[in-house]
Amino acid sequence: MSEVAIRSKQLKVGLEIHVELQTRSKMFTRTPNVAHPDFEDADPNTLVDPVVAALPGSLPGMNRAAVEMSMLVGLALKCDIARFSKWDRKNYYYPDLPKGYQISQYDLPLCHDGEFFIRSASGDRRRIGIIRAHLEEDTGKLGHELPGGARYEGSLVDLNRAGTPLLEIVTHPDFACAEDVVTFGQELRVLCRFLGVTQGVMQRGHMRFEPNINLEMELEDGRMVRTPIVEVKNLNSFRAVRGAIEHEYERQEQAWRETGIEMGPGAKSTRGWDDEKLVTVLQREKEDAHDYRYFPDPDLVPVVVDDAWLETVAARLPELPADRRERFMSDYGLAEKDAVVLVEERGFTEFFESSIAASPGSDPAVIAKLLLNQCAKRANESGCGVHELGVSPDQIAGIVALRAENEIGAQSIDALLGALCTTDDDARDVAEREGMLVVVDAGQLDAWCDEALEAHAQAAEDVRGGKMAAIGRLLGHVMKLSGGSVDAKAVQARLREMLSGCCRFLSAQMPARAPVPCESAPRIQRSVPSR
Repeated sequence: MSEVAIRSKQLKVGLEIHVELQTRSKMFTRTPNVAHPDFEDADPNTLVDPVVAALPGSLPGMNRAAVEMSMLVGLALKCDIARFSKWDRKNYYYPDLPKGYQISQYDLPLCHDGEFFIRSASGDRRRIGIIRAHLEEDTGKLGHELPGGARYEGSLVDLNRAGTPLLEIVTHPDFACAEDVVTFGQELRVLCRFLGVTQGVMQRGHMRFEPNINLEMELEDGRMVRTPIVEVKNLNSFRAVRGAIEHEYERQEQAWRETGIEMGPGAKSTRGWDDEKLVTVLQREKEDAHDYRYFPDPDLVPVVVDDAWLETVAARLPELPADRRERFMSDYGLAEKDAVVLVEERGFTEFFESSIAASPGSDPAVIAKLLLNQCAKRANESGCGVHELGVSPDQIAGIVALRAENEIGAQSIDALLGALCTTDDDARDVAEREGMLVVVDAGQLDAWCDEALEAHAQAAEDVRGGKMAAIGRLLGHVMKLSGGSVDAKAVQARLREMLSGCCRFLSAQMPARAPVPCESAPRIQRSVPSR
């Protein structure tokens, strides 16, 4: 075991990300695709045809929609789109791979040489280089549980996933900490969902992360040591990604001290993640590219992308989530945490901007708060997105206008939203029909406030003494008297005005108090006319 002192230790991580594309059919056949929401609950081995099962004489046919989705992601990652790419056979045996090979792309990927920027853990803007993004087909799935959860000693093969279009995105080893890897993964997931190419449900395997991890260690004697690269396979949660990287950071140093093995040919290994023990587990020594015996697939034509096709796909590229987030913060004055949530779903962010357009002159931050609070709460209860509630941007603008004029109270918003979900009527008309409009009667409001001040004289005195929390008791009294028909903000404003400016509201309401001793009483000078 080596006892050499280590002067510094640097983590190096590159990522391979597998994204299942949600086309209606599979990559090389018209059989339904399990990654599409319409077919995700199909019974095992029901999405299989002769191509998927690799029956003799069956021939693949390329899915154009999958190619275009991949091009769209490549453009968003600022990749060059290859004008000529081809399909290759990656040969290896596994029970969930009926053909004995996987159709992939080897030396001529569809997308290459891109970049993506994240805000790193240190707060700076970090560039992550994208080596390539190539298309391939997914394999089937192995399981070891029978229906009902009973353990099965053998392996159960489900070919529903076999042939699903799979976009593999490969980064340079530009990550130096687990937090940056997680940030990148989260940003990439938002991007792919925003583009509509995947559902991005991690638990279903729509996105799977495979970090390639090693260490660069400078020893006290000046030598630089690089540990063998470890690829951790098929991580489908960001918790697992973080845990695997942090575990390898410690494990690889210990392994080097025990074995002295450094990075070199044949030293790479594949490990899995144990989500219970929180450790990585050796699976096999990693094959190199020559072990897969790649060769061009003779059954598929190359992909040739001309100017017209590329321009058509590029025209579908929307303003990307990161750019929208920055614009929402700079142009609309939104807090970063609000802007982040608003760009997670494309439908939500477009609904937000439509609501702003329908409410000229309104503060976008007020609209954002309405959508992120009351609307999001109702959407969560309904199991849908805010943009799917049934409320229109014009109706949202109507609610904002009613609140700006204090014509409805904050406590009425949820009920009004519920009523608007089932009608196309104007927000004001619905509020009036449902009896939600606030009573605006200055005389009546003053009478209610007077009664509250009289009933809670001590609270009134506390507020005048600077204890503003005491105003809640006065506010509650007025709201009870009004039956909730007045706006709480208007009541609070009126109470503050009465307490800060008019002593007459207190003098008549204060209980009798013991006389103040002369030596401590304040002296009041009066002007007395001469006789």
